[in-house]
Amino acid sequence: MKIIKKQLFDKITRRLKKLYGHRADLLAERLYMLIGRYGIDPAKQGTTKRWNENDIIVITYADSVKEEDHAPLTTLKNFLHERIGDLIKVVHILPFCPSSSDDGFSVIDYNNVDPEFGTWQEIKNLGSDYDLMFDLVLNHCSAKSAWFRDFQIGVAPERHYFIEMDPETDLSQVTRPRSSPLLLKTYTAEGEKNVWTTFSADQIDLNWPNPDVLFEFLNIILVYVNNGVRILRMDAVAFLWKKIGTNCLHQPETHEVVKLLRDFLEIVAPEVIILTETNVPHKENISYFGKGDEAHMVYQFSLPPLLLHGLLSENSEMITDWASSLPKISKDCTYLNFTASHDGIGVRPLEGILTKKELDGLCDNIKTRGGLISYKSNSDGSSSPYEMNITYVSALSEKDNDKLGTDRFICSQAVTLSMKGVPAIYFHSLTGTTNHYEGVEESGINRRINRRKWDYDELTDIIDDKSTSNYKIITRYKDLLKCRKSHKAFHPNADQEILNINKSIFGFTRTSTDKSETILCLFNFSKKIQKINISDINSIAAKSKKLTELIIAKSIKDKKKVVLSPYQAAWILCD
Repeated sequence: MKIIKKQLFDKITRRLKKLYGHRADLLAERLYMLIGRYGIDPAKQGTTKRWNENDIIVITYADSVKEEDHAPLTTLKNFLHERIGDLIKVVHILPFCPSSSDDGFSVIDYNNVDPEFGTWQEIKNLGSDYDLMFDLVLNHCSAKSAWFRDFQIGVAPERHYFIEMDPETDLSQVTRPRSSPLLLKTYTAEGEKNVWTTFSADQIDLNWPNPDVLFEFLNIILVYVNNGVRILRMDAVAFLWKKIGTNCLHQPETHEVVKLLRDFLEIVAPEVIILTETNVPHKENISYFGKGDEAHMVYQFSLPPLLLHGLLSENSEMITDWASSLPKISKDCTYLNFTASHDGIGVRPLEGILTKKELDGLCDNIKTRGGLISYKSNSDGSSSPYEMNITYVSALSEKDNDKLGTDRFICSQAVTLSMKGVPAIYFHSLTGTTNHYEGVEESGINRRINRRKWDYDELTDIIDDKSTSNYKIITRYKDLLKCRKSHKAFHPNADQEILNINKSIFGFTRTSTDKSETILCLFNFSKKIQKINISDINSIAAKSKKLTELIIAKSIKDKKKVVLSPYQAAWILCD
């Protein structure tokens, strides 16, 4: 076995002791043997250059676009290669393993690709063009998995992989994103049992206090590493460790598991990035950075609903205040900025930012644009909004004014592409997809409104038709991507200064880490033309000899004043 950094391994041993007590030494030996079988290259250890300005992610299902007689993963690769090319760097393939529900998040077999999508070879083929991001669904697995079947018939070690609970136990404090029953009655070789199900009766929570579960996932991680993963998204990680008498969110042991997995990856694949998915209020969300020793990246969950609120109300004050309050983070950590994903637009991240009246107004605004609202159960028996289900294109649409709706949507995407962090674009934002009501009607699932499966020929015909909003959106989106990737000021670690201009303008500067480039980013959140006096908002821009608006590639003749059309985004290079 090749040499492993002793200091790092000792840290893992300490983490095992915190999680599993007196069993830690035996577990450390077991982990040491696992790593030995994998084979480690010490030269790879210590990789620190995790991201740069070229890192732009596309989030997509394996079968977002399909054509007859082709594996969907092959069709996806061909579509991205032909239509987007090298304007993106990373593809997040949403769960592609065999599953039984929740569009992939109820995993039956973590080690294989669903034959309906293709094979590991198709995954690797996509990885030859792009870096890859995979989901690690580690809170629960499918009720139809071999693990749960073995639990039911009493086969070791799986008979201890799930959380059995007396139905008389007081679980009223448990926080959940669903209104379905928390416990599922099931029949086993030992009689009737009740098992914990945070999300649905088909998604059985795993018993992480059992170290055998940990080792199952260490092996799964190695499978993913061998198949090219660069970013590992830890799905629903906040719910991982349960303690009766608490809300069962963000337990200290949950954070310790994330830290342990990061240390493990530092040994076996130090280039891999850990991204935690915790759709909760902002302060709770960023706690997964730890002290720079936990997640490398967290979602900017407050950004999508705050952008909607600002653009629909024509008021940037809330997002300006929020962005100004973001804490400084380690250079080894960053945010994942996005507006849309396979899930709905979460509203819990607005807690403490918007008032109930403002939140209700936003939800009502979304309903008028054809959106749906999903609710969660509260400990007092009441229910409250959990997420808004709508495509981001439809959420920013304007009745009888396609141009204004498109301009407003592109403005939202330009914010996401330029803020500090790594930007991620949902496939249906890139292609300008509107609400897919047929998916909701067929399934009864609100989230299907934003999960359309396109026929390849139909999609390409639409985005090639210059009269469609889809053509206009993908064309303008590609122009933004071309512009962004050539500027060091958009490096995830580049400095960001939020500007307080007026209630109609959201603005900030980005300055490259070597101080050689500063870009002034301005966004008109209103339907009115806005005139901005440069000298009043930023000294660097005011002193610049030359100002160039990058998006339209045009010099600004009057260096004292910038004029923004309704919902215009401007990236101004200050030379």
